[in-house]
Amino acid sequence: MTDIAKPGDPRFFARTGPHEAGRLAALIGITVLDAARLFSGAAPLQTAGPDDVSFLDNRRYAAFLDTTNAGAVIVHPDFAARVPKTALALVTPEPYVGWAKVLALFFPPAPPKPGIHPSAIIDPTAILAEGVEIGAGAVIGARVEIGANTMIGPLAVIGDGVVIGQKCRIHPHVTLSHAILGDRVTIFPGARIGQDGFGFAITKAGFTPVPQLGRVLIKDGAEIGANVCIDRGSAQDTVIGAEVRVDNLVQLGHNVSIGHHSVIIAQAGISGSTSIGAQVMVAAQAGLTGHLTIGDGARIGAQAGVMQDVPPGQSVIGSPAQDQKSFFREVVTLRKLAQSGRSPKQQPPGKDE
Repeated sequence: MTDIAKPGDPRFFARTGPHEAGRLAALIGITVLDAARLFSGAAPLQTAGPDDVSFLDNRRYAAFLDTTNAGAVIVHPDFAARVPKTALALVTPEPYVGWAKVLALFFPPAPPKPGIHPSAIIDPTAILAEGVEIGAGAVIGARVEIGANTMIGPLAVIGDGVVIGQKCRIHPHVTLSHAILGDRVTIFPGARIGQDGFGFAITKAGFTPVPQLGRVLIKDGAEIGANVCIDRGSAQDTVIGAEVRVDNLVQLGHNVSIGHHSVIIAQAGISGSTSIGAQVMVAAQAGLTGHLTIGDGARIGAQAGVMQDVPPGQSVIGSPAQDQKSFFREVVTLRKLAQSGRSPKQQPPGKDE
């Protein structure tokens, strides 16, 4: 077993290039003088060579910039003067965004391999557009529609009536039912989408199941992580907005609505009928009760227990969740009390005592 110092092990990742510096600069939205200089890969500062592009986004790694052998470095203007003379400085206010674009150029996702594996089971009423790949053991149900250049991985199960747009990537062991997907949607292995919502009426005799008659709508460019569970709606739809990112092991209940460009991080759980605005971030292991409204741009901290609506732009943390500043103020107060050895009601002795 050998260690690979640079990203992009050729056993797993196909590489393009070499690419001219001018093309890299255009991706980032800048111009460079040495536009014809060629680069063959990308790597971190500490392992990059003269033919590699690297980047610096976090100042705690600035020391690596001084000694790097990289041929080009994507940096913030604050660090441009520290780029070694041997390296080409690609200066941008958003280095990490530039790094992402350069990596995608050198290591693009593998395109689908059009064709149907002999072991796949496809209902004769399913409609498959040009360039679709159907993997081994996949099951495609009745009246399914799959758009052009979409990949369906091995052992995926696509239930009756599901619609999948163009250039989607449905990875192995995914199950999809009662769902309509836009274009460029990615669903990672093991995700369960469109299952029965957790809905029932409570009676003196026990629980009466409520039929779940909604759908799951996933808009263009969304990504759903591995082993995510998304319930279909009850009498309305569960909606995942455009470009939303849902991390691994997240649970989304029935009728949940998530606005565009929001991020839901690992092991978070969102109860039914909660509405999450655009560009919201829900951190790991946060729990949201049902029927809440989370405003645009809100931030939910890790392990937060959210039981009330969160206004747009507000950051909350703790359980029960509260404004971030109030939470940390309380933490500091309690710490000082603990260190002093006094309870809140105790007062320091007066001069007469």
